[in-house]
Amino acid sequence: MNYNLSNIKKAKYYLDKNECIGFPTETVYGLAANAYSKKAALKIFKLKKRNKRNPLIVHYCSLKMLNNDCMINEEFLKLYKKYCPGPVTFVLKLKKNSNISKIVTNNKKTLAVRFPRHHLAIKLLKILKYPLAAPSANISSKISPVTKEDVKDEFGERIKFILDGGRSKIGLESTIVSLLGKPKILRLGGIERKKINKVLRKKILYKKNDKTIVVPGQLSLHYSPGIPIRLNKKKPKENEAFILIKKRKKTSKDYYYLSKKKDLKEAAKNLYKVLRNIKNKDYKSIAVEKIPNYGFGEAINERLKRASVK
Repeated sequence: MNYNLSNIKKAKYYLDKNECIGFPTETVYGLAANAYSKKAALKIFKLKKRNKRNPLIVHYCSLKMLNNDCMINEEFLKLYKKYCPGPVTFVLKLKKNSNISKIVTNNKKTLAVRFPRHHLAIKLLKILKYPLAAPSANISSKISPVTKEDVKDEFGERIKFILDGGRSKIGLESTIVSLLGKPKILRLGGIERKKINKVLRKKILYKKNDKTIVVPGQLSLHYSPGIPIRLNKKKPKENEAFILIKKRKKTSKDYYYLSKKKDLKEAAKNLYKVLRNIKNKDYKSIAVEKIPNYGFGEAINERLKRASVK
């Protein structure tokens, strides 16, 4: 992979022309475009085949730029100082004079914002005059991408450029925290819930079944490999892929491991790669053994549950 400055400039060239690019972050790869441009934002929705009522997360590199668009509150600052840049997204009130395209927000008065940690994402954002709307770089409801090759697998030649940042280190989307009134978690992800609780010194509610679509990841079917998934199974059917939390002494060509030793952080990182690997083979279904429901296991189970919706 090439981290040279010419690739950053090439990414900027396409973004300035209101094109979409593949954008590396520490969570997953994003499909990025100018968040101030209606034309650019519409291209994201068209490429992803995304429902326009599903708002986009916008990526920033500085509080100064965020201050142009959003109302900043005390709880945001506490979490920002502890975890930003990093895998956490905040839902904030949008300022009336914000230049964020109404397509990005679905005409809402709120905005989901994030400060990515990936060094290429930061370098790119620093030379732009606008923030980047960047949902995951996949067809809507499908598996999120964690490498440049995954983005190519999704879109082929339909996007102009992919900025190659290697494999995403976290491999799951960001945790989303709404800071509108009483804080609540809208999506589990790259930062464990207990860490959010610790910084804010209170137990934050996780809104699993919020009917109002405020942020990505709230639609019922999501993260899907396109074949049926059976959860909490002790063994697979014949010729069925079987996802296991840790390696077994007994092996099989149909076994796919999320980690070596039941490491939930490692399992979270490998989840989408394993699902994509299975998707690209001729399996008709997937069985998944029971995943511990704590720490990153919560986020893994949430993804698998949405991926298994019929």
